[in-house]
Amino acid sequence: MKNSDLPTNVQQAALLDAAIVRGRDALARRQQPDGSWCFELESDATITAEYILMMHFMGKIDTVRQEKMARYLRAIQRLETHGAWDLYVDGAADVSASVKAYFALKAAGDAQSAPHMVRAREAILKLGGAAKSNVFTRILLATFGQVPWRATPFLPIEFVLFPKWVPISMYKVAYWARTTMVPLLALCSLKAQARNPHNVSIAELFVTPAEEEREYFPRGKGVRKLFLALDRAVRHLEPLIPRALRARAMKHAEAWCAERMNGEDGMGGIFPPIVYSYQMMEVLGYHENHPLRRDCENALEKLLVERPDGSMYCQPCLSPVWDTAWSTMALEQAVAVPDQSGVATSGVDASGVATSGVASTPIAELQQKIARAYDWLATRQVDDLKGDWIENVSPDVPPGGWAFQYANPYYPDIDDSAVVAAMLHRRGRSIQRATGTDPYAARVTLALDWMRGLQSRNGGFAAFDADCDRLYLNAIPFADHGALLDPPTEDVSGRVLLCLGVTGRAEDKAALARTIDYIKATQQADGSWWGRWGTNYIYGTWSVLAGLALAGEDPSQPYIARALAWLRSRQHADGGWGETNDSYVDPRLAGTNGGESTSNFTAWALLAQMAFGDHESESVRRGIAYLLSVQDSEGFWWHRSHNAPGFPRIYYLKYHGYTAYFPLWALARYRRLAADGARVSAVKADEAVMLA
Repeated sequence: MKNSDLPTNVQQAALLDAAIVRGRDALARRQQPDGSWCFELESDATITAEYILMMHFMGKIDTVRQEKMARYLRAIQRLETHGAWDLYVDGAADVSASVKAYFALKAAGDAQSAPHMVRAREAILKLGGAAKSNVFTRILLATFGQVPWRATPFLPIEFVLFPKWVPISMYKVAYWARTTMVPLLALCSLKAQARNPHNVSIAELFVTPAEEEREYFPRGKGVRKLFLALDRAVRHLEPLIPRALRARAMKHAEAWCAERMNGEDGMGGIFPPIVYSYQMMEVLGYHENHPLRRDCENALEKLLVERPDGSMYCQPCLSPVWDTAWSTMALEQAVAVPDQSGVATSGVDASGVATSGVASTPIAELQQKIARAYDWLATRQVDDLKGDWIENVSPDVPPGGWAFQYANPYYPDIDDSAVVAAMLHRRGRSIQRATGTDPYAARVTLALDWMRGLQSRNGGFAAFDADCDRLYLNAIPFADHGALLDPPTEDVSGRVLLCLGVTGRAEDKAALARTIDYIKATQQADGSWWGRWGTNYIYGTWSVLAGLALAGEDPSQPYIARALAWLRSRQHADGGWGETNDSYVDPRLAGTNGGESTSNFTAWALLAQMAFGDHESESVRRGIAYLLSVQDSEGFWWHRSHNAPGFPRIYYLKYHGYTAYFPLWALARYRRLAADGARVSAVKADEAVMLA
């Protein structure tokens, strides 16, 4: 877009107001009665395929649900390109996802000779066949008798008894690995067998017959080669394990899982531990009406999404705290309507309707929705339970975090906690000015003390634990996915900077300084930062810059100027930004997506620049014009791409909410900065969370 094509100031102001009203009303309509928001969280084919296969494992097949899920799997098969299934839109064919999807469709009744099955089979064999699947897929295949158990790594259930000082132990791996491994190791040690009532086989997916295959584990070097040799040696000793020891380990695993079962929200709040716990109880003989089994069934039920076309898929987890935090911030910013003097007002005329000239939800009603959201968020704090995180920090660290899901008390995360604590601090101060009392002060204090206690040795912050960074563990055969750990990351550390900057406690200054040092040390040579929990360098760079701005860093410093220059250099001709998940494989693709722009990436790039008060540059104005041009009739934005990794390189997510609240927030932030003009040259901590 040329500069001459941009709308005039008057035209753009009218377009901006109208877009913000449409966006905020659409967002407000999506709020749940309890005050929360929860958008769909979609992954790839694997979770839905595993759900179908779980029904066949248990021998409890809902044929109507199965057909709806099969319809979904057929719809996302890439027949027009490689013929298989990928990990994200426009990604390469993935052998593990494709094997699971093919197996699930065959279990659902699709004929082996059907054209789409033939195409998928050809693609899988071209990739080396089912033997080249990852560890988790091969374990699933072993339970169905499709591969021998020697195709899986040897990690016996006795692992759960290993003390913390052992180099490989439960509390040295990430929460998602820990909650998955415990029930999964029980299944492996028991050599679990699926019921498989229709005796479905996928022998046709092997280049070499499964029993004859000898290369299930890729050859390794260094530490991995050592672990592979150790795996081959010790698995032959399994018959020598005393029965009493095995029974003790199994009981410990059962009790550990039961303690963390988390009711109808499921163990760990994520699909794999829920399913493996459910299957473990089946193999151990739990009655089908056992309360824990029923909880698993109900937790799985809550993950299902039925689409208007009659298809259905299974989400990996639910994201209400995350969605509610960002939705609340976007709505709060969008409700503030600046008047001509540059002061943000309530934007209400005599009729109680927004003064933008566009019919909308009354501001008073929107403010009530915002208040309900804050109260809902406050009640989600985990302040009465020391979860697994306590195993790696001082025993004096108090609980005080927020989880990602509706409930997941053993596993609060720092990312959610930093955002919510900063929001509650700002909201509480506003209430205190009016009433003399801050209703959230105690919660914020707990959250800050908890987060500071989880700072890692290098000054950064991880998602769930401190110092979960023993890289040698990613070399064990079980960890061929390379996602066993939860080391500090730039984006989470940026979020903590944001929170510490907003709250400004004296006792947190040393932690803040160490975090800034970590951020400086992890900056890429081109000025960007890597993104662990969102794609990728654009997300990481926004997360860091927003935090640095609220922490009071001077934007004229070379390292910040480099980051802003990098962002601007990645802007597309249409004014937007986009980034491919391929950048996790090839860093040379950082901040690029073949010229295709996406609304949430554009919003992140704009928010990063506006974090330091920039609203007048051509880069920002062109980005705003792009967002205005792609808003849909409902008031939201949409894009087909996955926009975050669950685990970089191996598992990706599409947060449906990202194209609902981030573009709205960027437009509303721009309007406020443009109205305030020179009066707001940088974000101030007491105004923040509008969070830059």
